Order: sequence, then structure tokens, then C-alpha cells
Amino acid sequence: MLSRPFSRRNLALLFGLAVTLGLLVLAQAAKIPAKQELPAAQSKDEASVLDGFRHVEAASVSDALEQIAGKKMYMTHRMRPLFPTRFAGYAVTVSLKKEANHDPDALKGMLRAIDTGGPNSVYVMVVEEGNDIAGMGGLMGTAMAARNFSGAVIDGGVRDTAYLQKIGFPVYALGVVPSTSVGHYRFAGSNIPVTCDGVLVNPGDIITADPDGVVVVPKGLATQALKLAQEMDFKEHSMYAFIEKLKSIEEAVAKFGRL
Repeated sequence: MLSRPFSRRNLALLFGLAVTLGLLVLAQAAKIPAKQELPAAQSKDEASVLDGFRHVEAASVSDALEQIAGKKMYMTHRMRPLFPTRFAGYAVTVSLKKEANHDPDALKGMLRAIDTGGPNSVYVMVVEEGNDIAGMGGLMGTAMAARNFSGAVIDGGVRDTAYLQKIGFPVYALGVVPSTSVGHYRFAGSNIPVTCDGVLVNPGDIITADPDGVVVVPKGLATQALKLAQEMDFKEHSMYAFIEKLKSIEEAVAKFGRL
């Protein structure tokens, strides 16, 4: 049996339903702000900047920041790596203060800071008067490696160095000592501003490190510092062949304006 053709009334009802559905879709879309797409784009830009710092010399980053910020943003010669390495990542800060009485929360705070970090994090720990106190060892290093941290910078000592080298987790510290911080310190906070080996580090700042040392890049200056550091790197790397050819560093510096 052939179906009956739609009446004008049925067609009008269908048209009204289609219009209503269309309006509902538009209304729902209007509730989603356009800037909701920005985090993905922003994340992509940040990833590009971080990758740039992984391929530029720490010395060039230090020089660039001195020009831009007018101050020292590198740690001293005392901050040395367990093995030659290069990394860059975002600071997750931890502060320990000396405490005569046992603080049961000291260890909890340290461990929580690690478990809230993730890929591209750099664990930055300041141990008050901690030259002879190990701020971290193999267990904490294993946890950081499992969570894909980029590395760790300890204003204090480090232990279990053989195991840290075995798993290839990069650590900069003031020295190697067998001691522990447990029972001697209180947890003073995480993801707070700290002064690590004389340099202010804010949570989320970029920490870049290579065999020349560790540099702190304030997050707000990251793009500008990277661009200038890349320019400096290009000039310096171009100068090597020029110096060898002309056997004159004076002419190279005059041509490239870099030393």
C-alpha cells in the first residue's frame, strides 16, 4: 500500500521541529566559549618552547637572561650533575627547614610533591643548611623517573648515586652524602617560591641544565630568552669554523659580536 503524502500541517510540524532542534544546537554551542580551544594551542606553544630549551646551550640562556633581566639567573659551580646530562622542565619546588623535633609530615610533604608532578617536571628541593644532608636518593629518583620528570636539582646532598646512574635519572646537587633528611627537618611547603643555590625559583619556572650548569628561566621571560639564546648559539657555533680558518678570534668577535 502506498503511503499517504504529507499534509501541509505535517510539513509545518516537521519544519518547526527542525528549526527548534537547530536553535537548541546553536544555543548549546554558544555556551562553549571560543577560548576553550586555547589550552591545547597554548600547550603546543609551551611544548615548543620547552623543546627549544633542550637544544640550546645553558651558557647562552644565562647570557640572554642577563641581558633581558639584568641579573644572575644561574646556579653556582657547586651545583654539579651526577653524570653529564642535559634537560629542561618546569619547576616543582619543595622547601625543608631545620627542625630539632621530629616532624612526621616532612616526609609526607616531600612524597606528595613528587606524586603531584608529572612529565616535564623538575624537582627543585631546598634543604636548609643541607650540604651534608641528602635531600633525595634512589627511591625518590625512581618515583620521579616513573612519572617522567625531566630531572632534579637539590640545594643539598644526594645519595644512592649508583642506582640513580643505573636508571639514568639526572640529578644536580651540592654533593654526595650518605645521610638522610628524615627526622631532622620539617616540611616548609611545596610549589612555593624558593631560593635554590642563590637563585629565586618560582613554581612553573623553566629549569634548563647541561654540563655547564643550571639556569632558571622565569616563565614570563621564556619565549624572549629562548629566542635570544638561540641567536647567540647560532653566532657562537658559526664562529668556530671562522676562527679556525682565519686564526683570529679578534676578527671573529668583530664580525659576529659574540664571545
